[in-house]
Amino acid sequence: MKSFLVKVLTCLTLISTLTFSTAFASNNLAAKKAEAQNKATETLQKLYEKKPNAKRVIANSAGYAVFSNTGYRLGLLGSGHGRGVAFNNETGEKIYMRMNEYNVGLGLGVKEYAVIFVFPNQNAWTNFTTKKWEYGGQADASATDGIKGGSVEGAVYAGNGIWVYQMTTKGLTLEMNLKGTNYYRDSDFYPKKAKK
Repeated sequence: MKSFLVKVLTCLTLISTLTFSTAFASNNLAAKKAEAQNKATETLQKLYEKKPNAKRVIANSAGYAVFSNTGYRLGLLGSGHGRGVAFNNETGEKIYMRMNEYNVGLGLGVKEYAVIFVFPNQNAWTNFTTKKWEYGGQADASATDGIKGGSVEGAVYAGNGIWVYQMTTKGLTLEMNLKGTNYYRDSDFYPKKAKK
């Protein structure tokens, strides 16, 4: 009888542990999603305060993505990392993403900044969110928005119709170098499926 009771208690303990672990993981992901969305909202509010026209540009686009990043530079090497959310204006879909950057150049320090991408069409949004998007050069600030035929004040052109705003604690900056920066889906939210 004791042996049976021990087996039942062990089984109940395992079930309770698994249930708690699953609930904890689910709550943790929900908290991460809420944090990413809150950061995106705060960043957009700051952008709209500096450049009110950005609200129209983003509202009329196919979608946009907002990233909060931290960059480090120590001697000749630098790197950065961040998280963000891509929003599809037409479908309402949200994709949680990460970014990493690696660069070479003399410097020392830490910089916190935000990057906002604006996508002119569904193809640009889909390419950004489904592939590991990498930008390999200096952004150019001399094109039109492709949405209403006007320029996007305070943003730089990254190619393929994509506009990018970058904000630091001091405000908007037009001196943006996206070289060596990768943007991709966050595996915390989209784990790889096991192969059959």
